[in-house]
Amino acid sequence: MRERAPVAIDTSVPSIARIYDYFLDGKDNFACDRELAAELLRVAPEARAMARDNRAFLGRVVRYLAGCGITQFLDIGTGLPTQNNVHEVAQEIAPDTKVAYVDNDPVVLVHARALLADNPHTIVVEADVRDPRALLADPALRELIDFDQPVAVLLVGILYFFPEEDRPFDIVAAFRDAVAPGSYLALSHVVADEGPDELGRAQELYRTFLKRSGDARRTRAQVLSFFDGLEFAEPGLVPARHWRPDPGTTADTGDGAGWILGGVGRKKASG
Repeated sequence: MRERAPVAIDTSVPSIARIYDYFLDGKDNFACDRELAAELLRVAPEARAMARDNRAFLGRVVRYLAGCGITQFLDIGTGLPTQNNVHEVAQEIAPDTKVAYVDNDPVVLVHARALLADNPHTIVVEADVRDPRALLADPALRELIDFDQPVAVLLVGILYFFPEEDRPFDIVAAFRDAVAPGSYLALSHVVADEGPDELGRAQELYRTFLKRSGDARRTRAQVLSFFDGLEFAEPGLVPARHWRPDPGTTADTGDGAGWILGGVGRKKASG
């Protein structure tokens, strides 16, 4: 087993993953994360509900894809482990399902590796999604995932942090081109068709602590473009809480439900 260098964690700098954990009532967050989360809730009170919608969407997507026979998952920007993680949902359906989690947050890496230490079908890869070529070339990833067979690529709740200068459409295209026909892409994205003022203020807070420039707000039409070349699974690109909701779930439209959209696309065979 390869030795890993100790991971340095700065508890004075907020982390997207830990803020998300806080919105999900998790315990793996620090005072700086809670302070920024409180600021976000002041400018966009829907943020907590959106985080929960996003997490529930992920679980339903994994169950759907596992039911379609997908036994390989690449979860990019995984965030901190919580309930109903990708491997737990998928391996309950097919125990030999292989899951590769990808993140570059030190806290995420520590917690995920501890959780998955005894799971032979699951790995954690340290990589930056903005460099898909390096990510896809990772030896541990290549050892676990067979890219000649269908793979589900999960980009849930991550692309809306990347402005145009990060070339997010090229990033998605790189993953789409790297996987075999019959693979799936699942993503969720905040959209600016509604509530642009609130979204703009929330994004400004994120940009400040991430030390990034550029505007990552996108419309529904722009988010649709991430699925170019793919065939939508029903019901297409819809509010995340309305994507194949569990029986008995109320299809309300409050709490910013229309701000975050989710969809799943399938890569068709060429020709």
